[in-house]
Amino acid sequence: MIHLPVDDLKHFIETTFIKLGVPLEDAKICADILISSDLHGIESHGIGRLRMYVDRIKSGQIEKKAALEIVRESPTTAVIDGHHGLGMVIGYHSMNLAIKKAGEFGMGAVAVRNSTHFGIDGYYPLMAIKQGMIGMSFTNARPSVSPTFGTQPKLGTNPIAFGAPTDEAFPFLFDAATSITQRGKIEVLNREEKPASKGWVIDSEGNPMTDPKSILDGLSQDQAALLPLGGDTEALGSHKGYGLSTMVEILSASLQSGAFLSALSGLNPDGSNSRFKVGHFFMAISVESFLPINDFKKNTGELLRELRASRKTPGQARIYTAGEKEFLNAIEVRKTGVPINENLRKDILYVKNLLGITDLVLK
Repeated sequence: MIHLPVDDLKHFIETTFIKLGVPLEDAKICADILISSDLHGIESHGIGRLRMYVDRIKSGQIEKKAALEIVRESPTTAVIDGHHGLGMVIGYHSMNLAIKKAGEFGMGAVAVRNSTHFGIDGYYPLMAIKQGMIGMSFTNARPSVSPTFGTQPKLGTNPIAFGAPTDEAFPFLFDAATSITQRGKIEVLNREEKPASKGWVIDSEGNPMTDPKSILDGLSQDQAALLPLGGDTEALGSHKGYGLSTMVEILSASLQSGAFLSALSGLNPDGSNSRFKVGHFFMAISVESFLPINDFKKNTGELLRELRASRKTPGQARIYTAGEKEFLNAIEVRKTGVPINENLRKDILYVKNLLGITDLVLK
């Protein structure tokens, strides 16, 4: 394991996108979103995903230059066609539009179709928080999760992100998939050569799977499925994770007449690669439309502090609220650097050599 300085790694990511022909401002957006993932400790969506973006841009699955088109608009809403550009750039501008509308009219909502993978879901509520607003972000994804009582991957991991400002040093930020785990976590385990936990994934017969390579192969062949939150039984709430995932699918596809479920696989019927048609949904709410922002921050801060001060399970040191661990992790990573294991180092070397980038030193 090595550790790379945050600023060096961010510059490398930015350079990578520029070398691929992505415009400078778009490359800066992509670099900021990816490094934010590593800062927050979400290893599945940071530098570990860079090679995926490189390969998809090189193959033509992702357009280098995002051409956002507003196809329908009202004072508080918009529908955007991303025309298969970089999802991070599409997401950034779409959330900004929702924030602008919320600033004028109290609330703003933007639905997006024909986009691609947009990084960590939680990045976009943070944009609203910085403007004194509540932010929400949803996205569908390629099929990997089975419905309750099913074994075929139909839904994406379909995350939900919600953020709100507080009077503390960090906001409330919830960002989680509606499945027990997600494909990116399996990719991380595969790089680390560690097994997945039993109860996360099933095969086509409903049997548990734990070998990450077999899981990744099975997902690509329709022979493995991640389980929704709650697992494979209603007794533990599987129907709740399944229902939330379907809700995200509706927000990310139905409102914008976008692709859904199997149409998000990124594959043609003959198995060749096709365009991705991912959908997103963003919302911003102006707190000042309800009450003074400082009152809201105080209310929310007191709510979170009461939760953290509540009675703890024996043996547990403390209780956290959403966004706190990520805030603390970012402080540590800025000091020590982003951790890079050997297999991830190989992926970074692949990108360096492919694009002829020389200004990142890998010890």
